[in-house]
Amino acid sequence: MSPYRVLLVGTGNIARAVHMPAFLELPSDFRVVGAVDADPATARSFAADFALPHHSTDLTTSLSEVRPDLVVVASPPVAHREQVVAALRAGAWVWCEKPPALSLAEYDAMTTAEGEDGPYAPIVFQHRFGSGAEHARALIASGELGTPLVAHCQTTWYRDDAYYAVPWRGKWATEGAGPAMGLGIHQIDLLLELLGDWAEIRAMAGRLARDVETDDVTTATVRFASGALATVVNSALSPRQSSHLRIDLRDATIELNHLYGYENGDWTYTPAPGVEPGRVAGWISPAEDVPSSHAAQLRSLLADMRAGRRPRASAGDGRRSLELITAMYKAALTGRPVLTGEIVPGDPFYQALHGSVPGWAPEEPGR
Repeated sequence: MSPYRVLLVGTGNIARAVHMPAFLELPSDFRVVGAVDADPATARSFAADFALPHHSTDLTTSLSEVRPDLVVVASPPVAHREQVVAALRAGAWVWCEKPPALSLAEYDAMTTAEGEDGPYAPIVFQHRFGSGAEHARALIASGELGTPLVAHCQTTWYRDDAYYAVPWRGKWATEGAGPAMGLGIHQIDLLLELLGDWAEIRAMAGRLARDVETDDVTTATVRFASGALATVVNSALSPRQSSHLRIDLRDATIELNHLYGYENGDWTYTPAPGVEPGRVAGWISPAEDVPSSHAAQLRSLLADMRAGRRPRASAGDGRRSLELITAMYKAALTGRPVLTGEIVPGDPFYQALHGSVPGWAPEEPGR
């Protein structure tokens, strides 16, 4: 079987440092044949560094000339919808970096462009695919650890003024929202992967220390369909950076502590009093240690491409993190609880996460 032909769109650090190494781990399965970037010098340099035969500033031309099987969209969020739709309509599968789109309206336009039998457009949610998360998900789903009761999902990172000096960051029209969207979406996606559907959310948001149009911190309380209650914290202001997930179930506490990625050793299981030692022995992480990574998700995507089946983190499965984050902003900016499924076409938050709320929405020109 010939390797799948890959076109990279957006040649910044995430493409250089993360995507290319992942593809280079699978040389018999994928061959990166081209790069597209709005900056011609950047596209040319990327192609030269990785010996790619094609580079361009024009995605339409590249899709026609390269005819890729897979397009990786690693550009700024403002470009995702247009680029994903173009690639799907050209017949290529798409692997799109987070955040998937600027709004639910944009995301729904992307999935509408998918075919019933493909091509598909999964989102990069690599934290689902490490062996530690797969193990925890299986234990929770089996009921072995009892009913989920309480959870905490924390992405407390530090991003300084220089980080937000990049023109597209910190703005609703180009980044979509604040740290919940650009930083915390991975931990939020993992929380939903482990606990399933949510039912209600209440939240707050603030601009506390950065000169941004969006926000630099959000806090929320979420009620899940199971009845479990969770707190969710997303910050760009925290000098001691941490990504933390804790789930208290009837018979055990699961904890994950890491920063940008985890291994099996970053997961701990604490039994409730009275739980038999024999049961606890079965909770030990699997012998194979697969870190959370783009490479881990890419292997899963490869299997799906070969089978011609819809991959995880696409369509509704890829949408749920964006829906929760959208509801978080609606709850924070309106001061009232939001229920799952209520943000639909016609709701101002469906089109933009600021919901046109005065004091948060961008000011109209001339005002």
